[in-house]
Amino acid sequence: MDYTLALLFSLLHVLSVCSAAPLPADVVTMKTKVKWMAEQLVARLNKDFQAPAGLTLSPPADDLEGPSSVVVALEGYNSLICDTLNGVAQVKFDISSLTGYLDQWRQGHCGEQRPKPSVPGPLQRLQSRKEFIHTVGIEALMRVKEYLSLLLDNLDRLETC
Repeated sequence: MDYTLALLFSLLHVLSVCSAAPLPADVVTMKTKVKWMAEQLVARLNKDFQAPAGLTLSPPADDLEGPSSVVVALEGYNSLICDTLNGVAQVKFDISSLTGYLDQWRQGHCGEQRPKPSVPGPLQRLQSRKEFIHTVGIEALMRVKEYLSLLLDNLDRLETC
């Protein structure tokens, strides 16, 4: 009997240590809203903007290190999307809505403010080529789509301030 009782307590301890605490409701709500907004934006980009033949994006997608890095990357790409591209106004608005929501959430839920994340490498490269406004704008649109796919695959990273 003592052995069975000890085994039961050991098992209960392992289960209590290994089970993750549920996420707070506000984090679940934020991730659900970000997922919905990102999916809508990817659908719009897929419908309205196709990558020109032969365009390959290298280096690969930027790093995703929490809400701050998402805001920096998406705001940076949004600033490079040329306003004269056909149908781009709604995309730019949607990117601004997503970054605004994430930034507001971060400010309300992340206690200590960390230093602003550095500008991702692919974004820096595009910013240095601003004189080719239409080419840069199209690549920025494709980078946004790539970044949103990365975000959708890594929504758990938004939990980290």
